[in-house]
Amino acid sequence: MSDSAIYEALLSRQPVLDLQQELVGYELTLLPPVAPIAGMHDSSRAATLVCAVYAELGIRSALGRSKAFLRVDLDFFHGDAIEALPADAVVLELILDAAPDERTLERCRALRARHFSLALGSYSGLDERSRPVLTLLDVVKIDIRQCDDATLNGLAGPLTRLPLKLLAQGVDTQEEMERCKKIGFQLFQGYYFARPQIVSGRRLSPSQASLIQLINLAGRDSDTARIEDAFKHEPALAVNLLRIVNSVGYGLTRRIGSLRHAITLLGRRQLQRWLQLLLMAPPGKTPDVSRSPLLQVAVLRGRMMEMLIEYSRPRDHILADQAFITGIMSMMPAALGLPMNEIFEQISLEPEVMEALTAHAGDLGKTFALLECFDADDSPGCDLLLAQLHASGLDRGKLNACLTESLRWVNGSSE
Repeated sequence: MSDSAIYEALLSRQPVLDLQQELVGYELTLLPPVAPIAGMHDSSRAATLVCAVYAELGIRSALGRSKAFLRVDLDFFHGDAIEALPADAVVLELILDAAPDERTLERCRALRARHFSLALGSYSGLDERSRPVLTLLDVVKIDIRQCDDATLNGLAGPLTRLPLKLLAQGVDTQEEMERCKKIGFQLFQGYYFARPQIVSGRRLSPSQASLIQLINLAGRDSDTARIEDAFKHEPALAVNLLRIVNSVGYGLTRRIGSLRHAITLLGRRQLQRWLQLLLMAPPGKTPDVSRSPLLQVAVLRGRMMEMLIEYSRPRDHILADQAFITGIMSMMPAALGLPMNEIFEQISLEPEVMEALTAHAGDLGKTFALLECFDADDSPGCDLLLAQLHASGLDRGKLNACLTESLRWVNGSSE
C-alpha cells in the first residue's frame, strides 16, 4: 500500500520493557505534520496507515525479536487488513468507546485462536466496556499520568489476579517504574530508563575505568602494542575480543589466536565503538542490543546519525564516524550516572563531537538535536530542524526510512 501520508507522518516509537528491564517491543504510532494530512483525524484511517507503514518499511524484520504494539479501532479490528499482520510479531491494542457487541467478542476469540495477542488501551476500570473482554486479553494498558497512588491501586488491584499482564503507560522516571512494579505491573512504556540519575563525582568501578582507558587508547590511535598490553591486564575483555573477531568472520581462513592480530583486524574505530557499548552494558553482562533498551537507543542514535550524515555529506567519512560516536556518547550520562562535562574529562573525544553534544553546534549538532526531538515524539521540533537541514535533502520520509534501516542494522548485528 503506497500512500503519501506514510512519508509525510513521523513514525513514533515508545519502548515497552518487562520486569527485567529488557526490551519487549515498541508501540508504533504516526505523528502527523503541522499541516494535517487528509483523513489522519479519522482513527480508522490512522490505524490503517500505521499498519501500512509496518508493511511498507519492512518493520517486522527491522524489529527482530521485539514486538510491535499497534493501536486499532473497531473498524480496523473487523477489517480485512488485519489478516496481513504477522500474529507472532504484533500486539493489537483495542480501543473501546462503548460496550463490545457479540461480533467484537467473536472477533477477539477468532484472533486469539490464530495466536494474535490482544491488549486493551485506555483502561479506566471495570465497566461495561472492559468486563466482557477481560478473559480474552493478554495485556491491559493503564495511563499512569492521570492517576494518583489511590486511583492507580484501585485500577490495577482487581486485575493482578487475572492471567494477563498490566502495562503502565507514561512511565517517565525510575521512581514511577518502581511504584508500578510494587502494584503489580509487569510491562512499562516510556523512556524512563534513559533519564540519567546524575551524581557528580561518582566513582567508576574498576572495570569501567579499564574500559575508559582502552577507549582512549583506541580513540588516540595509540600503538597496537600499548592496546594489546592493556587488554592483557583485562583477561575477560581479551577473551571477548577474540570471540567477537572470530565470530564475525572477516573472510578468515583460520581463527584468530593473537590479541595483536585481533586488534589490527577489527580496526581502531570498530574497537572504539565496541568498547563504548561495553561501557554502557549492565555490570557483569555482555551487551545485548536487542534486549537492552539503553544500548538500543544509543546504537540507534549512532547508526541513524551516521546514515543521515552519509546522506547529507556523502564524501565526509570522518564526519560520519564522528556522528556515530556522538549518538553513542549522548547516552553515556544515563549509563554512567555522570554529567557530560565529567565524562569529557575521562574520555577523549574530538572537539566537533563535544560541541555537538553540549551546544548542538554545526550539522553534527543539528542532526543530534533532530534525533532528540524524534525520540521525544516532538513533531514540531523535528519539522523545525528538518527545515534547517533542508538543503541536505532530509525530510520526514528519509527520517522514517533511516529509523527502519537502523533498526534492521542493529537487530541484525548481534555483537
